[in-house]
Amino acid sequence: MKLVEPLRDLYKDEVRAVARALGVRVSERQPFPGPGLAVRVVGELTPDRVALVRGAVRHRRGRDPSRGRPRSHGPSVAILRRPPAGADRGRPRDLRVYGQTVAVRAVDSIDGMTAVYSKIPHEVLDRISIRITNEVGGINRVVYDVSNKPPATIEWE
Repeated sequence: MKLVEPLRDLYKDEVRAVARALGVRVSERQPFPGPGLAVRVVGELTPDRVALVRGAVRHRRGRDPSRGRPRSHGPSVAILRRPPAGADRGRPRDLRVYGQTVAVRAVDSIDGMTAVYSKIPHEVLDRISIRITNEVGGINRVVYDVSNKPPATIEWE
């Protein structure tokens, strides 16, 4: 048996151009990381920590109020940070709780080789933060990553 990889030497933008020429619409979707959500868990990988990322991913994007659809800001991800020596503390509804921090990252990119962070309106970031901290138990802090690629990568792996 011989392995045939005709697109192996192409970059993402070139693969998408071939897909468009062939009429493959799925090529325009946001890519999902090969290792799955595990790449978005910094530090110890446990089922509970993957569940936190899964919950945050559901709420990481704002909604376009006029259409009820996600706004188009390019690839966006939610990354669960390595827990600090003592878990992060917060005081929702005046109760002391311990939770973890999730970083939200959205970028605008043409070719995936370079990217600039998306200038998401503060009102949208506020809604994302409120939804994640209210609806995903175990997360009490949301930060927004404003790093460009390079020097940063789109994922935090």
